[in-house]
Amino acid sequence: MKERLIRLTAIVFAVLCVGFVLFPFFLMLSISLQTMSEVYAPSPVLIPKVPQFENYVKAMQNGNWARYFLNSALVTVVVTAISLVINSMAGYVFARLKFRGSRVLFLLVLTGMMIPPQVTMIPLFSLLRGMPFVGGNNWLGQGGIGLYNSYAGLIIPFLAGSFGVFLCRQFYIGFPKELDDAARMDGCGPFDAFLKIYLPLSGPVLASLGVLKFTGTWNEYTWPLIMTNSDKLKTVQLALTVFRNESEILWNQLMAATFLVSLAIYIVFIFAQKHFVAGLLSGSVKG
Repeated sequence: MKERLIRLTAIVFAVLCVGFVLFPFFLMLSISLQTMSEVYAPSPVLIPKVPQFENYVKAMQNGNWARYFLNSALVTVVVTAISLVINSMAGYVFARLKFRGSRVLFLLVLTGMMIPPQVTMIPLFSLLRGMPFVGGNNWLGQGGIGLYNSYAGLIIPFLAGSFGVFLCRQFYIGFPKELDDAARMDGCGPFDAFLKIYLPLSGPVLASLGVLKFTGTWNEYTWPLIMTNSDKLKTVQLALTVFRNESEILWNQLMAATFLVSLAIYIVFIFAQKHFVAGLLSGSVKG
């Protein structure tokens, strides 16, 4: 009886947690199908009387949304792909190769997780803005705009990260030492061992890191706001501000666009869910 009560309590708690998480999503979908009079009604309207599916059409017509989605997709895919290569290789080096100063270098990498990104934004902007021989700059980084208003300026700062290196290092450090010995006996150098042995076994950790990197880059707002001022380079997060005018905010169209923008993350997570969970649990059991 006690076990059944505990099980029932756990199920009820899980259902409440799921409802708590899904309610904002339901509210977003509800508002996206409402008229403006229902949005501003004195009492909250959870289910619209007549769903206004044309809000989605109007939202996509309010700006060049094909371009905005293309920009976000390009930046996110490039960042995710390259960061997986860089982080996995760096994590492999710190986990499997022993060299002088490796611990010090790894501690320096970890300090990147302790520094808020807001602290580095202005120095990073100045660095990319003053990049030599780019964007009209001379060899001193003067006279032009550098990587400002460019895809490279949106992509480069996110190509690697301390957390990604740390996650891959913790994953690779769990492999037995005999795996390296067997690779050396077969004539594999460190790079060949990484490509032929470790990388094919890295599906869980790379899926986890890929989902986190994709989500973070797709949802990034502050850096594109700082680094661009052109409508041609506007990402979907910046484009959501087009529904605000001088008199009011078009909440129904804003929620419709937000729902469509969020679909990319939901789709990626659904397809990578199995590997994502496996990657999170990969370092929890040893032995």
